[in-house]
Amino acid sequence: MTPETSAAELHTLSRLIREWFGQHGRDLPWRHDDFGAWGILVSEIMLQQTPVVRVIPRLEQWLERWPTPEALASASPGDAVRAWERLGYPRRALNLHAAATMITENHGGIVPEDLASLLALPGVGDYTARAVAAFAYGHRHPVVDTNVRRVIARTVLGQGEAGPPSTQRDLSSMEQLLPTNDAAARATNAAVMELGAIVCTARKPLCDDCPVRQLCQWRATGYPAYEGKRQATQKRFEGSDRQVRGLILAELRASDVPVTAAEIAQVWPDDEQRDRALAGLLIDGLLVHDGSDYELPPSSLLS
Repeated sequence: MTPETSAAELHTLSRLIREWFGQHGRDLPWRHDDFGAWGILVSEIMLQQTPVVRVIPRLEQWLERWPTPEALASASPGDAVRAWERLGYPRRALNLHAAATMITENHGGIVPEDLASLLALPGVGDYTARAVAAFAYGHRHPVVDTNVRRVIARTVLGQGEAGPPSTQRDLSSMEQLLPTNDAAARATNAAVMELGAIVCTARKPLCDDCPVRQLCQWRATGYPAYEGKRQATQKRFEGSDRQVRGLILAELRASDVPVTAAEIAQVWPDDEQRDRALAGLLIDGLLVHDGSDYELPPSSLLS
């Protein structure tokens, strides 16, 4: 935080954002008190690089089919990949299946609440572990995503962009915004995220609608252009290996029997790129090769 930002100002900033959130926060399923730790873990993994509007219907279907970690662990990894459909980054489906298996075997089917145990789960990084501990169990942990970093950069630091992430710096900055009360800290984490998602957006921030516009350092200094380092941008999806991987997986999901190499050859005209994508899927465990045929992974591979 900047030396000019006092503890009192941070307290006011946090309070105003929470009050705004109480009136304007979206009614999202994982924010309901009875949603449960398993649902929150699934939602957080689905929300990694996937928009909310695409996650909600898939999340509801997923939890209806697998309402507990044990239910998912009893299914095959291939079932998880098939149910993931087009959420993107399907390795997350395998990680979630492996996490469900670990939760079932090591934690009695209950999602753990301490950071160390959460971080030991496949596919769970620092952000997801903190989000589950904070939102599912109410523990006081700073939770930082891209939206949070942008809100802090603008309102407190007076910068138009957050720049490349720094775990230690970002967590420290958010920590200073959190009240000492656990419930208020949980609400603050959610509120700052929400402000960044729907008001303090990356491209067209709605500054006139911002509840902390009078305290925003970026606004006070005339919205100066950002001149610092920028985070690397994601490569274009169209024509990428990611697109080819998705097309191959879609072919396998649509079939109840193994898919032949000849059938896979039809999904993409560039032989070299298609073979590269296919090899990557095999390495990641998202499909298996039996002679000349390919299929989604059976349960025996991860048992």
